[in-house]
Amino acid sequence: MIDSSQFIATESLGSKGETAERLVWEGIKASFGERNCLAYWRYPIFSSTGKFRKEPDILIADYWLGLIVIEVKGINIENVAAINGHRWEYRNFYTDYGNPYQQAENQLYSLLEYCDREPLLNKRVTARAMVALPLITQEEWQQLGFDKLPNNPPILFKNSFSSPTSTLESITKASVIRSGVGLTSTQWQLLLAVLGGTTLYIQPYRSRPTGNDTRTNIIQQARSRLNRLDLQQEKLAKQIPPGMQRIRGVAGSGKTVILCQKAALMHVKYPQWRIALVFFSRSLYESITQQVERWIRYFTNGDRGYDRQSNLKILHAWGSREQPGFYSTICKLTGVRPLGVNYTELQQPNEALAEVCVRLLEATAIPQLYDAILIDEGQDLIVERWKYRDKQPFYWLAYQALRPVNPIHPEQKRLIWAYDELQSLDSLYTPDACELFGEELGHLVTGKHSNDINKTEILTCCYRTPKQIIVTAHAIAMGLLRKQGMLTGSIYPEEWQALGYQINGNLENGTLVTLKRHDKDSPNLVGELWSENIIEFNKFSTRQQELSVLADNIKYNLATDKLRSDREILVIVLGTFYVAAELELEVAKFSIRQGLNIYLPTNSDINILYTEPDKRLPDCFWHSGAVTISTIYRAKGQEADMVYLVGLDNIARQEDNLSLRHQLLVALTRSKGWVNISGIGDYSLYRELEVIIASDDTIEFTFNAPMQKTIAIGDRAELLTGYALGRTNFRHANLFQADLSELNLANINLIDANLSEANLTNTNLSGAKLIAANLSGANLTNTNFTKAKLISANLINANLTNTNFTKADLTNIILNDN
Repeated sequence: MIDSSQFIATESLGSKGETAERLVWEGIKASFGERNCLAYWRYPIFSSTGKFRKEPDILIADYWLGLIVIEVKGINIENVAAINGHRWEYRNFYTDYGNPYQQAENQLYSLLEYCDREPLLNKRVTARAMVALPLITQEEWQQLGFDKLPNNPPILFKNSFSSPTSTLESITKASVIRSGVGLTSTQWQLLLAVLGGTTLYIQPYRSRPTGNDTRTNIIQQARSRLNRLDLQQEKLAKQIPPGMQRIRGVAGSGKTVILCQKAALMHVKYPQWRIALVFFSRSLYESITQQVERWIRYFTNGDRGYDRQSNLKILHAWGSREQPGFYSTICKLTGVRPLGVNYTELQQPNEALAEVCVRLLEATAIPQLYDAILIDEGQDLIVERWKYRDKQPFYWLAYQALRPVNPIHPEQKRLIWAYDELQSLDSLYTPDACELFGEELGHLVTGKHSNDINKTEILTCCYRTPKQIIVTAHAIAMGLLRKQGMLTGSIYPEEWQALGYQINGNLENGTLVTLKRHDKDSPNLVGELWSENIIEFNKFSTRQQELSVLADNIKYNLATDKLRSDREILVIVLGTFYVAAELELEVAKFSIRQGLNIYLPTNSDINILYTEPDKRLPDCFWHSGAVTISTIYRAKGQEADMVYLVGLDNIARQEDNLSLRHQLLVALTRSKGWVNISGIGDYSLYRELEVIIASDDTIEFTFNAPMQKTIAIGDRAELLTGYALGRTNFRHANLFQADLSELNLANINLIDANLSEANLTNTNLSGAKLIAANLSGANLTNTNFTKAKLISANLINANLTNTNFTKADLTNIILNDN
């Protein structure tokens, strides 16, 4: 069986009549499906001029064969007029000439250059370049004598695709450009990492002399380990979807990196596209710009960097007088005066932004400015109060500002957003796609685009934060060990799995269940390498005691651990906005008196407590030579090796406040290594936290429902929640292996839905629309399909015991041959 994760098509095939490419791509998938390999259709590596596409049509990395670049030409033999050296002359073709083999060679050498930068791979990777002519037979080629030419390259003819064995044999026999050696497992993983650019976003670490048990030594050890390529991330980052796509990921799963890579890839491949990469926290501007710069250089082999004057714009969601943002850009182009937070009712950043978006949408028609919009921190743009015609205002503004991908289907627009509802600090509301864009457009993010490009992706792996810390973050944020009962969670096992957990026990009221985080979803090694606990919690009688110990700990980190003050140590102050701001100043003053160099974000320099508004640096979060002290509102999106959380009492006093508990999740997951938590007084939350820390990576708790908020992840959860609210349109939903038994889903729209291997036992689907739905292998025992439309539905291997098809439309249904 072919593992589709091995084959990455960076765009939908067939959109430009790429018949020949599809033939070759399908042949490669059939031939290499059971091999240890990774293959790309249109691997993104580009020429320095940017005038012509210079991507390999097909790139294969094979454990035994090395690198193979294939240039595909969809020509018939009549199109070949002459061949002179590497130059092929064409007739009745879209171009007069080409250099297909030379192009494949050049692309291959560019890739080998990447490989040779790694000492373990230098001159060791075998490499082949080939031309594929899937519309020309070998006999036709030979009849014209082209096979006798001195520069006749290795070619995959139409004959080569007669069977998977034939294709593989033709590639194996092709001459090599470079003969390497058999790769070891380590070298193979490194080759995959090079192709994925994995090493690109591992931050360089300065070597500093330290003792064997210092934090710096542990960091060096952890970062020296080989990073394996995450195939899901690689596929997601390098695919350009032909429509909407949403990315739900746990904290530290690489959502920002993926969006930066996507934006850079689109820009390099289609420099004429107008692209907006939008984010909510201004302090992220520098880091996002750096990421985009690195990825553009990677895709162009170092020839180009990020140009702020280009068509790719990195925009804060709001914008300011000094720096354009998404909202302010649209205001300027429509002639509408942009409003600031102070001109809104609630004067809270997210609700205020929604309010001004509503006013803009009501004031003017929104021009279609962009070809693609990518939104990071999507949960911070969700609001509960302000709506525009029952839609989320910022998302609807973004959708309106996009050009259609395909004029035949004007509803399809390239809007891509990443989010984690547990990191929302202001809203407990998590709308589904129908609530974002309206009932008529909600289906645009269910199911798949063509060529196996998912419309919804769920990232469960946390790369940034060690396992014990993210387990603690989730458990305390959800209140799993509260005596009064949990505050949030999910009622479905697959939802917990989507967060990276295995759950044992029935999710029923009063039942004891066990939650354990998968090792594969927490690859950070600091917890394994450090001999002590990576989480420390201390409570104090007075604030002065708390801050004295904080200052002593930071001095130890600087003097003994040899940590850098900026970017490796971070102090986060907890509490509501004004309470935290007041404590932030107190922590800063005390630290300065203790001789520490500190920095408060947006200030003009270190060791100052206030900067005049016109001299502030709104995008500045770190300052060289100083420890940043910040509230969680500015620390979002940042990270450090050693994180201190101060003022836990500000949350403990309102332990049932879910928004405040979300602060703890965001703050804890800023850590790449260690967390020190402190507070004053004595509260039930402290005992809850102590038990969680002692539980390591396994939490045992009593399940209860209803909760303040229920987490819903994936198409099944959206279907159940949405249908209960009266919505019926769930076209294209991915319900593979979903348990939908014993449900009433009458009159539901599941056109083109994937229900393969789903459990629909005793389910009422009377009047349902299941046109072209995939029900293969589904359990349809006692399922009621009365008056349902099952035209062209796939029922191969479905269990049809006592299935009721009374008055159902079964035109062209697909059943087993027998």
